Amino acid sequence: MLVAAAVCPCPPLLVPEVAAGAAPELDAARTACDEAIAAMLAAGPDLVWIIGEGSRPGVHRPGARGSFRPFGVDLDVHLGTPADDAGTVEATLPPSLSVGAWLLARAGWSGEVRGYELAGGRSAFDSLDGAWRLGDGRTGKERVGFLVMGDGTACRTVKAPGYLDERAEGVDARIAEALRTGDPDHYLAGLDADLARELKISGRGPWQMLNAAWDKKDTTARLLYEDAPYGVGYFVASWT
Repeated sequence: MLVAAAVCPCPPLLVPEVAAGAAPELDAARTACDEAIAAMLAAGPDLVWIIGEGSRPGVHRPGARGSFRPFGVDLDVHLGTPADDAGTVEATLPPSLSVGAWLLARAGWSGEVRGYELAGGRSAFDSLDGAWRLGDGRTGKERVGFLVMGDGTACRTVKAPGYLDERAEGVDARIAEALRTGDPDHYLAGLDADLARELKISGRGPWQMLNAAWDKKDTTARLLYEDAPYGVGYFVASWT
C-alpha cells in the first residue's frame, strides 16, 4: 500500500552542479524537497517509486542510470545502488527521474527504488491503472512510497519557456491548493490534458497517479514550497 508521498519539481537546475553560479536561487526549493522526502522516508517504505514524465514510458529497474551530461555536467545518477557495469550501461532515465534519483540519493536512501516513466498526455484511466499497479502491493512490497516529480505551468512570465499566458497563474494556484489539501476536490484528477499541454505542465500525469493511488482518509497534506522562478510553477508537498 502507498504510505507516503513527496511531490517535487523536476528542473535539472535543482542539481547545484547543473545550476552552477545560479544554484542559490533554488536553495529554498531544495530545502523543501529534502523535508518532503524525509517525511516520506520516515513512513518506512519498503520500496520507493520515482514517477515522472519522459519520452519512453515504462518501468526502470533498480540500478538504471541517468545522466546530467546533456546539461554540460559530468554527473551520473542511478536508481539505488549502481550495478558493477553501470559505467557502460546506457543512460535511460529521463531528466525528471534523474532529478528524483539525485534527490533520493541526497536524502541517504539505501533501500529499493524503481522508476516509472509516463508519456505526457496519458489519460486519467491510464493513470488510475498505473497507480493501482504501483501502489497496491502487486510489487510484493507492503509499504510503498512515491516520489512524484513534475512542474506546473511554464507560462508565468514573458521570459518563461512558454511565454506569458494569462491562465497560468490561476491554474498554478489551483494546483497548489490541491497539493496543500490532499486534493479532496480531485482537481488534479480532472486536470485537462489539452490545458496541460498548452501551459506546458509536466506534472499532470504524475500528480494524477498520486491522486489515484492515494487513500484520502486521514491525510496529512502540507505544501512546503510554491513559487515560479524562471516563470515556471514549482511546488513541493508532503502527503502522509
